[in-house]
Amino acid sequence: MVENKDLIDENENGNLPEEGEMSFEQLLEAHEQEGGFGLKKNDVVLGTVVQLTPDSVIVDVGYKSEGIIPLKEFADENGETNVNVGDTYDVLYGGGESESGLLILSKERADRQKIWNSLEEGAVVQGRIESRIKGGLSVDIGVNAFLPGSQVDLRPVRNLDKVIGETFDFKIIKLNKRRGNIVLSRRVLLEQERESLRTDTLKTLEDDQVAEGIVKNLTDYGAFIDLGGIDGLLHITDMSWGRVKHPSDLLAVGDKINVKVLKFDKEKERVSLGLKQIIPDPWLDVDNKFPVGGKVSGKVVSLTDYGAFVELADGVEGLIHVSEMSWTKRIKHPNKILNVGDDVESVVLALDVENRRISLGLKQVEPNPWEVIGEKFPMGTIIEGQVKNITDFGIFVGVDEGIDGLVHISDLSWTKRVKHPSELYKKGDLVRAVVLNIDRENERFSLGIKQLAEDPWETVPTRYAPNTIVRGLVTSVTDFGIFLELEEGIEGLVHVSEISKEKVESPKECAEVGQELEAVVIHVDTSDRKIALSIKNLDVIKEKAEVDEYLGSQKSATSNFGDLLQGAMEKVKDKDE
Repeated sequence: MVENKDLIDENENGNLPEEGEMSFEQLLEAHEQEGGFGLKKNDVVLGTVVQLTPDSVIVDVGYKSEGIIPLKEFADENGETNVNVGDTYDVLYGGGESESGLLILSKERADRQKIWNSLEEGAVVQGRIESRIKGGLSVDIGVNAFLPGSQVDLRPVRNLDKVIGETFDFKIIKLNKRRGNIVLSRRVLLEQERESLRTDTLKTLEDDQVAEGIVKNLTDYGAFIDLGGIDGLLHITDMSWGRVKHPSDLLAVGDKINVKVLKFDKEKERVSLGLKQIIPDPWLDVDNKFPVGGKVSGKVVSLTDYGAFVELADGVEGLIHVSEMSWTKRIKHPNKILNVGDDVESVVLALDVENRRISLGLKQVEPNPWEVIGEKFPMGTIIEGQVKNITDFGIFVGVDEGIDGLVHISDLSWTKRVKHPSELYKKGDLVRAVVLNIDRENERFSLGIKQLAEDPWETVPTRYAPNTIVRGLVTSVTDFGIFLELEEGIEGLVHVSEISKEKVESPKECAEVGQELEAVVIHVDTSDRKIALSIKNLDVIKEKAEVDEYLGSQKSATSNFGDLLQGAMEKVKDKDE
């Protein structure tokens, strides 16, 4: 509690001596206090300034001796003194004299005495909050008073330092003049004011009314607005036509705002409020502002795994799905190409006004490269590009910006048996290929590498005609036969039944990998790319070849003799003639 010690008398009865008979000691003390001048200690009298010194003011109080008051007691709030000879003031006799024989007087104590005499419990006074003390605040109302922390406002104030230096009206709720204690309350006055406002507000409040209010409190789900003695709830969904993550994004405690009364329950005194309802719903004419097929500009306000939300206008957002962000790139997450806050241009793909949805496309701002790729790279065009990726089924080669072509494993070589493309190529290799096909609808670009050269199988039937004797290296021996490599990439099979005229239990008994063998061509199948060979028929073919060679030589000799004979006869004939 605050104690005003200046107002506590030295005797046990305090400032205001009780009326009644005095004891001998009290009478003696009173006589000593009068000092022989007829003044009692703590008497307040009117004094006139008769002289000024550098640090004191001499005052005539109408008694045998003049009084002295420190000059500083006449200073105003700014520390300036404005006192002149002839000015009159109420002053208090403090008892006793100075060394020069002047009465000791006080203007400040006289002022406080007047204030104390004017105070009463229940009165409303104005004061300035000076400082924090234990349990509350110290308030200057002319004298020191105590303001408990619970009486500062309608709700507990967490940081009392915020109100230091502020001036308010207070109600005196407890007063003890004898002990110099004063207890104040600001809350009582606010409650009275709030109740008065509440009564007036309840009389005028109605649905669809636009009212002014003050933001009183914020929660995760909304804000409580003081409409004047009664609080209304402004739900987060009624704050804006657009997206609101938290009420604090739009409002702050203490803000003055206009709100619309959505529903007022007089019996329960509950009020539902709306902020967005004050302005027209932007979705009412969204089909005119953002027609399908038109280009629009907006700002990215949110990113999700499946796309980006773009604010086109206050309360109107559209979604760019991740699949509509690029014609050619596979976007795993929108943050790979967009960031919150980016200004973007997009195309309106679809409108669903009823469900408040707009589908946007980012890639549609630019022409679809798949629509012109065929003109740029017609079938048969030879391209050159880097190997971008290698899979089990082929290699992907960079063709154009964002477009890769696939060389299927079957189109890598005419003759080699490729188990995996990595046997021939690695990432980053520069390769040449031929455009085989472009599927715009499914966005597929087919390339071929083997097509850069002629298919050797086209001439195999003429180079390996039936009964032709060939030589080759054994590349593989299986249970069903022996494979011979006749040239790079071209193999023939000697079936187990064609190895020998005698029965062969296992081809592995007859040949081994790397061995060179002779065989004769039996049959060529260009469609299946197979050459059938035979070893057991090799002797027969060789014998036939030898007979043919012999017969051919005989025929040639006979032909030569006949030619000589004919020539001789022609010579004889010529001679006879």
